[in-house]
Amino acid sequence: MENVVNPAKSAGASRAFWQDRPTFVTGGTGLVGSWLVRRLTEAGADVVCLVRDWVPQSELVRAGLVERVKVVRGDIRDREVLERALGEYEVDTVIHLAAQTIVTIANRNPLSTFETNIAGTWNLLEACRRSPRVRQIVAASSDKAYGDQDILPYDENTPLQGQHPYDVSKSAADLIAKTYAVSYGLPVAVTRCGNFYGGGDLNWNRIVPGTIRSVLRGQPPVIRSDGNFVRDYFYVEDGAAAYMLLAEKLAAQPELTGEGFNFSYGNQITVLELTRRILSLMGSNLEPDIRNEASNEIRKQFLNADKARKLLGWSPLFTLEQGLDKTIAWYRDFIGMESQA
Repeated sequence: MENVVNPAKSAGASRAFWQDRPTFVTGGTGLVGSWLVRRLTEAGADVVCLVRDWVPQSELVRAGLVERVKVVRGDIRDREVLERALGEYEVDTVIHLAAQTIVTIANRNPLSTFETNIAGTWNLLEACRRSPRVRQIVAASSDKAYGDQDILPYDENTPLQGQHPYDVSKSAADLIAKTYAVSYGLPVAVTRCGNFYGGGDLNWNRIVPGTIRSVLRGQPPVIRSDGNFVRDYFYVEDGAAAYMLLAEKLAAQPELTGEGFNFSYGNQITVLELTRRILSLMGSNLEPDIRNEASNEIRKQFLNADKARKLLGWSPLFTLEQGLDKTIAWYRDFIGMESQA
């Protein structure tokens, strides 16, 4: 983690590839999607976003990025809308992020999660199969697709064996992408990233935004689990850069079709340790409220990203600490503006 690349320099290196490239992004109002759209527009891409719900607090809208892209209103489960968008905008590259990403919601409402994450993926891939101009597809899976494993860290040979609703939805979508690559030669590759964090995450029951907001409001941060769950946290701007890098490499190396790639820092950090790190960075003496209420969640997860380093030449742009500093600054600004409104 010592060798941190200048993000601006890294972004400029791919400008020749992305300049004027018609690029379709699903999930553009989400945490990763907003930062991906920012990075794509800075690289000169001609971005088309699929937007289901209008979320004015999302970074896509708040930062004015929505005014720099074409917007298609629709649902990822509607294949006709997808085919129209891909065809009319002559899309070359697709980055599929749209998903229901909250584990607790998946536990309460498994069908909506299955419909969005699984059916949404097969609808998009089928629309791509029917759209001959599409040349690269990057589909976002997750470390959760691996499910609970005895041997860690996960590498790309680890079986996909989710058991709980959210995990199963990612395992299934991941396998469907592989099916379209193997059976139809669709140029799709899959990313499996650690737990994303960063500015723009408005799901306050997640540990990073929830903790930061609690501190800014002088309230003890809530930990839903017992605090000992181990995760591999991954800064959102690194995620956006990784998606773009994989699309570029897929264009140059068609043999990557059907491959999955882990992206992570490889950190092993408990929820309680991360919370205390955020409290320290914010100069807070608050003590976490540990509720031990979590259910249907994997206790220990972290990834091996050696394959991405070797085959893609990938390396992270940020450290965990740098990402947390940038994230805290984002929420100070966001919540400060909310307070003045």
